[in-house]
Amino acid sequence: MILHGYWRSGASYRVRIALNLKGLGYDLAAHDLRKGAQKAADYVALNPQGMVPALQVGDDVLIQSPAILEWLEETYPEPPLLPGTAADRAHVRAMAAVVGCDIHPLNNLRVLGALRKDFDADQGAIDAWAARWIAAGFDALEALVARDGGDFCFGAAPTLADCYLIPQLYSARRFNVDTTAWRSLTAIETHALAQPAFAAAHPDRQPDADA
Repeated sequence: MILHGYWRSGASYRVRIALNLKGLGYDLAAHDLRKGAQKAADYVALNPQGMVPALQVGDDVLIQSPAILEWLEETYPEPPLLPGTAADRAHVRAMAAVVGCDIHPLNNLRVLGALRKDFDADQGAIDAWAARWIAAGFDALEALVARDGGDFCFGAAPTLADCYLIPQLYSARRFNVDTTAWRSLTAIETHALAQPAFAAAHPDRQPDADA
């Protein structure tokens, strides 16, 4: 497998976590989003959206991190990243969607670029915009974790919800969001980053990371 990604991309980060949790090896093809490498013709031929991540598996190319994560879970079911009952799986998917649908899309590179270009937003305004959506999502997640969490977002084992949460906490700090108010979320982060699968996926440990 070849993971096309970028070290600081939250969506790439969540796929790295899942691959590591599944114990799957992969090669990395790095695309520097700051330089527009994701729009190069050879990459767009693989992923017409010109976004990361994409997972190349033989002659097939999987795009969109939610689809990639679900494919990994179906194709490599052990260890599971979704719990055993339909209701519990729905709870985990909902937690993941708080990040994947309600926080991350509003803070990604395309949206921030549009804010700068079309609305003359400076960095302070960008940070305030990002913090608005991060805080709302984290407030909801804090309550959900208080109900269903343990060492991880849902019980004692990592799930897809953790694959989404940990990168979003990393991203929040890039926008100068003080995450200490969300004690359950940051406790899960501390526990997760002590695990090899999460630690190895951290952006700072990627070969394409800034020095």
